[in-house]
Amino acid sequence: QVQLVESGGGMVQPGKSLKLSCKASGFLLAAYAIGWFRQAPGKERETLACMSASDTTDTFAADSVSGRFTMSRDNAKSTTYLQMNNLKPEDTAVYQCAAYQGSSCRYSLPTDWGQGTQVTVSS
Repeated sequence: QVQLVESGGGMVQPGKSLKLSCKASGFLLAAYAIGWFRQAPGKERETLACMSASDTTDTFAADSVSGRFTMSRDNAKSTTYLQMNNLKPEDTAVYQCAAYQGSSCRYSLPTDWGQGTQVTVSS
């Protein structure tokens, strides 16, 4: 069965870094687009980044985190990562990864979600 498990969240001070991991199982990660999302209390879910299965130009990164957050994927380890630098209090949220229904970020939608990991940025 499809399973996505995030890890690496926690509480950090502003300006610090965290690296989130998302381990996929039950399907071949290499064949699907995968993305990172977050949801803060009282706000809608925000798409942070997406990487296509094979087309390096088919990617997405939200303006709100561009230049600070970097997504990567290691298909051999069935894992995707979100490196978050220069964290701000407004980055506080539950962070989730999700596998898309197809190989493209542009032409498919996320369908399988991890349970999420809490990131809290506070002094």
